[in-house]
Amino acid sequence: MSDEIPLYRRLLRRLGALTRRQMRFSLMLVGASWGVVREALRPTSWRRTVLHEFKNTLRQAAGGGLFSTLFTAALTGFGIVAQAIYWLGIAGMADSTDSLLATVLVREIAPVLVGIILLGRSAMLSLTQLGQLTLGGELRALQAQGIDPFMTLVMPRALAMMLSSFTLGMVFSIISLSVGYGVCRVHSVITMPLWTFLYDIVGAMKPIDYLGIPLKLTISGFLLSLATQLTGLDATRSDTIATLLPRGFARGILVIMVVNVLLGVTVA
Repeated sequence: MSDEIPLYRRLLRRLGALTRRQMRFSLMLVGASWGVVREALRPTSWRRTVLHEFKNTLRQAAGGGLFSTLFTAALTGFGIVAQAIYWLGIAGMADSTDSLLATVLVREIAPVLVGIILLGRSAMLSLTQLGQLTLGGELRALQAQGIDPFMTLVMPRALAMMLSSFTLGMVFSIISLSVGYGVCRVHSVITMPLWTFLYDIVGAMKPIDYLGIPLKLTISGFLLSLATQLTGLDATRSDTIATLLPRGFARGILVIMVVNVLLGVTVA
């Protein structure tokens, strides 16, 4: 009898190996998410070093990303909000402006653009730092000293990114709407006060949006941070920073889009 493996078994083996490789990171992400939530609820987890890392990441992500968020929001207000108000008025659909801005800008565009800003400014920085620690052996040295990298680095950074995502998302929405209002006010497209304009947009939001929008921002920032950090921690000897960065960027973009699409469908 021949010892050669049948063709269908080889195909099944390759399919199974591919499935395991693809599902491995997703399962790691789910497990890490549960671990962060579980440990964050324990008061004993918040030691001085953990609080220090949390504050540093919050300062870097929210404070460092503020200018980029303001600039992107201003461009969005000028290019999308003002144009939408103007052309809807020309088309005789001014009554639908508030609901359109609330649905498209605040609920759909803001979480995606803020997630991309955080990915480029903060998440990739965490990936680089953890990747260098893993590749250089410093991570094993920390573990040998009794320091848990998950508790000291991963957990506080994920929670700080989650809070930063929510904060920058609110700033983005307010600034983009205000800039769009200012452009239209200068050109006499609208005459109402700014507070009335913002109040009408808030009033056009559905009750579910008050839950869906914060969920999009917080979950997107949380999983984005975990996805990039796990990419750095999962580096092997054959990896380099040059190979980790594209992988982490692709995973980060995928997380942002999946979270926004799934929550958009769920809370629509």
